[in-house]
Order: sequence, then structure tokens, then C-alpha cells
Amino acid sequence: MTDAQAGRPGPVTESDVIVVGAGPGGSTAARYLANRGLAVSLLEKASFPRDKICGDGLTPRVTKQLIRLGIDTSEAAGWHHNHGLRVHGGPTGELILPWPELAEFPSYGLARARTEFDELLARHAEAGGVRLYEQANVTDPIIDRHSDRIVGVRCKDGREFRAPFVVAADGNSSRLGLAMGLTKRDDRPMGVAVRTYVESPRDREPYLDSWLELWDGKPKESNLMPGYGWAFPLGNGLVNVGLGTVATSATALGKVDYRDMLRRWLGATPPEWGFRTPVGPVRGAALPMCFNRQPLYTRGLLLVGDSGGMISPFNGEGIAYAMESAELAADAVAEAHFRGPGSPSAEKALQHYPVALKDTLGGYFRLGTIFVKLINNPRVMHVCTEYGLPRPTLMKFTMKLLAHLYDTQNGDWMDRVITAATKVVPAA
Repeated sequence: MTDAQAGRPGPVTESDVIVVGAGPGGSTAARYLANRGLAVSLLEKASFPRDKICGDGLTPRVTKQLIRLGIDTSEAAGWHHNHGLRVHGGPTGELILPWPELAEFPSYGLARARTEFDELLARHAEAGGVRLYEQANVTDPIIDRHSDRIVGVRCKDGREFRAPFVVAADGNSSRLGLAMGLTKRDDRPMGVAVRTYVESPRDREPYLDSWLELWDGKPKESNLMPGYGWAFPLGNGLVNVGLGTVATSATALGKVDYRDMLRRWLGATPPEWGFRTPVGPVRGAALPMCFNRQPLYTRGLLLVGDSGGMISPFNGEGIAYAMESAELAADAVAEAHFRGPGSPSAEKALQHYPVALKDTLGGYFRLGTIFVKLINNPRVMHVCTEYGLPRPTLMKFTMKLLAHLYDTQNGDWMDRVITAATKVVPAA
């Protein structure tokens, strides 16, 4: 019988900050906090290696974050590089769009299975001085009854971890955020994605494949299904294939059998690709978007990544924003720590976290809510691909917008237009 089952308090671990969840956001936040001199407890409910439902394809936006962390992104270090998108559909059949050459982002993306990727980041955090606790399943916040602030967390096995600051990086369901009274907003887009793995001779292709039209048979002669498809080569004999869709709200997604959609779509792909026979289960996940759980900071708790709904409605990408929000959260917590926990000045530093997040991502996410209303109709998507794909300049602009890859200062005319658009709309 555990201490929790017996009703006895378990052992208590003290630190400067607790990070709940050792996914990309949590491990990134933990490493940055340790770099700033704080004692960090990183709690992961599972044991590594463990899987997560994801496309495994990483854009240059993620590459930039890995470089900032000091991680070797070379192919010799086990990464498969990609150099752009290969878009399928429309009258052209396919169009190759290289990643743009920019000042703010590298010109190559990456691919790696989440079973490897997440553990690599967690071990990198450990190497920087973070104390990683696996099999630490957080169930409840510990609230100070005088200040009504979170001062720690309690695990299922009875262990307690205490600190004046807590970062929630515990994913879409965010049990910790929910326990603190932070519920999801119904007025924000919600996506869903399903994926599987296939053995394929296309595993070393230099591009991420994207389908803007999903036909359940021969293109233009079968049924057009909602959503978009992908194939991300991993360079190890496998390709991650999947599809996703997004709606203006969770209820608007309806009751759709997305696994059956994936089966029908893959069944119509060329047999020589090897996409028709999955080598693993089909798994699915919800994609919370546009800051759908708010406030992003409250009473000593900061939300990072999926826990705060930081997934792009343009393309379903979440890892880049998890890592970017993690660095901003680390900045705020470190500032508060050195100003003095509990002081008015420290609280000001923490309250700046959502301000900085919305200043960085809020306008872009708001544009995404407009985009979702357009693409949710398969017929609209068909018209866009039919008339848009043959126009390379338009597609280059679209790729910069959808991939969130443009220079915010001293860029070309496309960069300036997108940057201006994100600034004139209200933040999400």
C-alpha cells in the first residue's frame, strides 16, 4: 500500500520551480530555468522512452528552437533533414516549395519519432542540472490557504513537490490547469489528427509531403473528404502518415470516423509507396488551438504549449510554440525568482508572461481563426488548390503564412504584408 492509499503524506521535495510534463515544452522550460541558475524539478508521469501522437515532421521554426537550446541538429546526430514542402493537389499534381531563406530561421526542417525526440530533450535538461522524476503522475495542486496560490503538486503515489512557481506543460487535458479552475474556451478552433507508421521506400525523401485535398479514391473521380493529409519521412525505413482537420470549435468537428478516413485515403495512394499497410496502430489526438485555455498565468501557475492551447490553426503545429512559450515562461519565472518570490515585483514579472506570449503569437493565431472558417469546407479548399497551386508566387506567400516562416524585420514584401496583418488584428 502506498502512502497516498494509506492517507499519509509522502516524501516532500523542495525546489525553486516545478515543471509538470517532460514533453518538448516542459523539458525546454526546465533546461532554460536551470541555465538561469534555478533548482528545477521536472515531473513526467511516464517513463522514457514513451510515445506521443504527433506528425514527427518539424519545420525550421522547431530547428531554430533546438539550435537555441544547444542541441546538435546534424544528420550525423540522428536527425533526418527536410528542405521544404511537396504539396499535392490541383491541376499541377504537385508543387515543391523550398523552405524560405530567412534571417530569423534556418532553411531546413527535421524529422524524428517522438519516442526519441522527447527523451532527447529530457536528457538534455538533465545534463543541464534539472532533476528529472519519471513515473511522477501529478494529480493535484497544493494550494496555500492564505494566499490562494499554488505552492506545489501532489503525485498519485503520495509524493509531494513544493516550489513557489509551477509550470504546467501537461498537454491538452492539463489536469493541473483544470484543477486550478482553468477550463477550455469554446470560441477557439479545435483540431483533430490521426496518424500511423508505414514502411516505405520514400523514407529518405528530402521534403515533407502535404495533401490539401483528401480523396477516398482516384483524385477528382471519388469523394472529397474534409481536412489535409501528410507524409513525413523519418529516414529510418518508416514514414509517418496521417490526416487532420480543424473546425471553429470542438462541437463543430462532429462525430466523424477519422481512422476510417485515413484508411480510405491511404488505400487510394500508389501501391509502390507502401502507404496502404500500416506497421503500427492508428492513433489520434485533439489539437487545442489559439490559446483555448486562459488565463495563461494565474496564482503562481504558468501554462506552456498544449496546456494553454498553443497550436497553430494554420497547420496543426504545436512543438515550435511549446518550445517558444517555454522560453518565455522561463524568462518570467527566473525574473520573479531573483526579484523575490511573493513580492509585488515578482508578481509583475509573472503577469508579463501572457502579455509577451500574445505579443509574439496572438496576432498570428487570430489570423488563423479566419483561415479556419475558409478551409473547413472541402469545396472551398478544392477551389483554392485548383486555382492557387498553379501560381508559384501565391503559393510561396501562402507557404510563408501557413508555416509561420517570415522575417518580422527587414524582410521582403511578403514578409512585410504578413507581419503587418498580424499587427492590425486583435490578439487571440
